[in-house]
Amino acid sequence: MRPEVLGLILAGGKGTRLEPLTKYRAKPSVPFGGRYRIIDFVLSNFVNSGIYSIYVLTQFKSQSLTEHIHDVWAFSTIIPNQFVTCVPAQMNTGDYWYKGTADAIFQNMNLIRERNPHVVAIFGGDHIYKMDVSAMVRYHHDKSADCTIAAIAVPIEEASAFGVLQIDSDWRIIGFEEKPKNPTPLPNDPTMALVSMGNYVFNTRELIRSLEIDADDQSSTHDFGKDILPKMQKDGRLFAYDFRRNIIPGANPGELNDYWRDVGTLEAYYEANMDLRSVRPVFNLYNKDWPIRCEVKNSPPAKFVHLGPHRTGQAINSIVCEGAIISGATIKDSVISSDVHVHSYSTVDGCILMDSVEVGRNCSLRRCIIDKHVRIPDNTTIGYDLEEDKKRWTVTDGGIVVIEKSRKFLA
Repeated sequence: MRPEVLGLILAGGKGTRLEPLTKYRAKPSVPFGGRYRIIDFVLSNFVNSGIYSIYVLTQFKSQSLTEHIHDVWAFSTIIPNQFVTCVPAQMNTGDYWYKGTADAIFQNMNLIRERNPHVVAIFGGDHIYKMDVSAMVRYHHDKSADCTIAAIAVPIEEASAFGVLQIDSDWRIIGFEEKPKNPTPLPNDPTMALVSMGNYVFNTRELIRSLEIDADDQSSTHDFGKDILPKMQKDGRLFAYDFRRNIIPGANPGELNDYWRDVGTLEAYYEANMDLRSVRPVFNLYNKDWPIRCEVKNSPPAKFVHLGPHRTGQAINSIVCEGAIISGATIKDSVISSDVHVHSYSTVDGCILMDSVEVGRNCSLRRCIIDKHVRIPDNTTIGYDLEEDKKRWTVTDGGIVVIEKSRKFLA
């Protein structure tokens, strides 16, 4: 049976700006929000939208991501066109890695031809947002578009990091600038610009034609933003899809769907995690009509241990996941992942602790990202003397201390 939509998720980037979190894993595989991986958000959007034919294109440091997809996202093989499958870079067209986003799709053209879908949805695997992709597909059909680009307005000073779109009154794209130094602002708001989210819906025939032409162009960088889309804008019907009009089932009445975060830097990653733990979170994980699906662990419930009249395990404005034990310690404004153990008389303030981190007694941690399986010895202080911290760990310009996975500590 021919699928209506074939999903292709680009998940092969190195994510160098997220090091050391990407030292051993691909960016989409980085843990997020206590119990998720970054890629779980785009996969949840597809599955919640009724799109079940999905290829995840991997490349660098893909083992962790491949295992996660296999363990968490495997569908039954009994039903045709219901699968989430990782596709490693296979060098189908030569002895080289993907040259760009368009080349990644071109090198896997056989997957598209074999499935022969009505349309192809090509999305990035490394952003945090909610989106009903089926609504974008309907819009694409209503406009008789060759390609539809999901778009969002951002402050003009941030727009140079994206592809900037110019549209007419019907939202047809009449101009496309890839990461311009001087972005074109919105006609009705000079402080904002309309940018591409890197999510595309293509007519299958038009996508194949454009990729074949681009593959033969020796001057091309083989990238959607730099090459494919500007050429299509001149010759075809390209439309922008207003992301803010995308209504998610279960959303509050009148709520704009305008949360979209590129967590490509350590600072952006930290802030996006912090968005989740407030009393009224900017990004709501608690919409039961639009669940973010993830690994189901067999850990016991979180536990808070009371050690006397003046020492109670507590968490304030924080996320605490299953299996965590807060033993006479104070957690504030933090994201605590599964099976974390924070021992007595310790304070964790504004931190992200990933799976199986253990914090000893009498520790003080502030504005830290601590990757999996790290043990912090008793009486350790991190985040209060950044010059001293820089001697041992990664410290961002904004003062966030990052400790890599399984980092050994000296007692």
